[in-house]
Amino acid sequence: MADLQKRLGLVQLVALGAAGVVGTSWIYTNGKFFAKYGAGGEIFGLMAAAMLCSFIAMAYAQMASTIPRAGGEVVYAYSAFNRTTGFAAGWLLAGAFISSLAFYVTAFGTLLLKIFPGMATAPLFTINAEPVYLPVLAVGVGLALVIFALNWFGLSFGVSLQIVLFGAMLLIGAALVVTGFVHGTAANFFPPFAEGKNAAGSIIRFILPGMTFLTGFGLVAIMAEDAKIAHRKIGIAVVTSVLVAAGFYVLVLTSSAWVIPWEQTAKLPQGTIDAFQTAGFTILGWGAYAIAVLGLLTSFLALFLATSRILIAMGRSGLLPAGLGKINEKRSTPGPALIFTLAVTLGLGWLGKGAMIWFLDAGGVFIGLAWTLGVASMYRLDRRFPRLEVGYRARPSWLPAVGAVGAVFVIAFALWPGTDLSLVWPQEYLILGVWLLLGVVMYALAGRHRVAEPRRQLLGEYYDKMFDQNGKPLGSAIRPASMSKEDARSPQ
Repeated sequence: MADLQKRLGLVQLVALGAAGVVGTSWIYTNGKFFAKYGAGGEIFGLMAAAMLCSFIAMAYAQMASTIPRAGGEVVYAYSAFNRTTGFAAGWLLAGAFISSLAFYVTAFGTLLLKIFPGMATAPLFTINAEPVYLPVLAVGVGLALVIFALNWFGLSFGVSLQIVLFGAMLLIGAALVVTGFVHGTAANFFPPFAEGKNAAGSIIRFILPGMTFLTGFGLVAIMAEDAKIAHRKIGIAVVTSVLVAAGFYVLVLTSSAWVIPWEQTAKLPQGTIDAFQTAGFTILGWGAYAIAVLGLLTSFLALFLATSRILIAMGRSGLLPAGLGKINEKRSTPGPALIFTLAVTLGLGWLGKGAMIWFLDAGGVFIGLAWTLGVASMYRLDRRFPRLEVGYRARPSWLPAVGAVGAVFVIAFALWPGTDLSLVWPQEYLILGVWLLLGVVMYALAGRHRVAEPRRQLLGEYYDKMFDQNGKPLGSAIRPASMSKEDARSPQ
């Protein structure tokens, strides 16, 4: 089976990872989140989510630098545990990414309404009290087709475009931050919670959508097979991506709560965009709007790439139909996986603006569970393959576990019904149930058509470094010369 062509350097990986994290909704939905949780709930909740994510990213950095194969969690969970765990990790991650992709289909047209209000015509139907307009849906579908085409014909142009767009986002964000803090005051931010609001509860509740905002850092691990750099640098790219993106989020959101009173921002329909325009900085308001558009484009491109790589791994190992693992040898692109990603994205994208928050919350549950399996896989890989060469090591080794436990607690609070922290009933619970039920069906169907040597197909050249001829782990492999004595003695 053909492999992906190695084309990505360190800067390209970080750009893909960080730009995949920095999406679009955060900069214009923060008005709604300020109203619901207070500026402190969103900003401090996002900081808490970033801390958990950075701990979890350390686990991904270690695994990506050890087994740089397309698919990330699928590869790690299948190698560390078994077929069922590998499928669960991949299906949860695919659910999280597809939730975001479906969100972008509607979000693009919704953003354009600010410039072209005439697009709000020809309503098709209404979901969650929000009409879905034909022109809005049409431009979202058109964008999905463009993203598909960029991926279909290869990585080079898409990655170059990603770097340019992300650089523009950083420059505009810097202008917003400097202006917001220079011309605003601390009195606009403090107190950061509405009177009578439970501060701790608001922070905890926002960690869930905050994790969805930070989803994209795992893209670096998923895209590791496309990298042409040393394995250790792949690990560095994972951690750098989440830190860059989280810092960008927090600084820009805080500036929008600094430039005018956050309670005022909470009443504005376009969040940060309207906040800077209200403060008298019209051009910067449009700059924030540009970040929303650029973030949508970069995230759409990055998550589309990542989803296709997950499907490659699941197809290679027989967790989904084997055709999804096929790669076009001429273009080095995964045609069937890209077509499947496009079809599911468009199939869910018709739900419209009313389903945006549903996708964010449901995606948060999916990604939190996938991260937990990822961290568990890191520890299991260490024990099962004690002498496998590691390019980047998580230090201290217990930090990823802290991140995973924190994610589990947040998910448990969200799933418990009837509290201020609960998911929206019944829509968000229905999304979770349908996706998990569909996963059970897909897993059962895939089990009828197993591929030969699924682990070898999944791991490629790394299979012979991990398993013997009988398929048993090579726990007694000779320590590679590049490993330190300390690493060789410590559990890996």
